[in-house]
Amino acid sequence: MNEQLSLVYLYGFSPLLESKLSTVKKIIENQLNLGAQITFIFIHDAVIGTSHKHSTSPLMKELLQLPLEFYSMIPDFKARGIDPEKLQPKIKGIDYEDLVNILATTSKIVSWM
Repeated sequence: MNEQLSLVYLYGFSPLLESKLSTVKKIIENQLNLGAQITFIFIHDAVIGTSHKHSTSPLMKELLQLPLEFYSMIPDFKARGIDPEKLQPKIKGIDYEDLVNILATTSKIVSWM
């Protein structure tokens, strides 16, 4: 039986650092081609790019089209003075308890910070 690989990416770079987002997007696309199931969590400065308050780069739009589960940390939104209600439609806001639950049920965690 071929077990599907489950991964969580914790992504913390500012949306202004597009080279980081480009690199992680390429890696994720390769993993998706291998059948991986991927969850992508925006943390720290990365939450800025998930808000309607800020413009969305073409690269971020491409990432959001991938078949991933997307989450963004509500406490990180609040710490940056951003209204968590302004999330992009494909991204769900989560708190620390949700984050722990996601990480506890995932076989691999990738920190991209």
